[in-house]
Amino acid sequence: QVQLVESGGGFVQAGGSLRLACAASGTDFNISNMGWYRQAPGKQRDFVARANIGGSTYYSASVEGRFTISKAANMVYLQMNSLKPEDTAVYYCFAKDRGVDYWGQGTQVTVSS
Repeated sequence: QVQLVESGGGFVQAGGSLRLACAASGTDFNISNMGWYRQAPGKQRDFVARANIGGSTYYSASVEGRFTISKAANMVYLQMNSLKPEDTAVYYCFAKDRGVDYWGQGTQVTVSS
């Protein structure tokens, strides 16, 4: 069982930056990859970025070049630069452990124009 807790969301003006963090905890976990999804009001939850255990990283086209994912031990971070109003959403951390997906509670990111 894996528990995920996100932090770092908030309110920022367009062009600004935020850094999200997610901490994984539990017993005997074996996480193969961690990353982020986001869900804007009235929309489906969309992939943002992930980092796998081998160090490879993947991004959605909408954030490539602006967001950077990094992973260290049981933490995953998302550095978000050049934020746009369309980045406004609840950001969810996820982790995959032996084929099972775990999710955090989400953290709100609001970008004003």
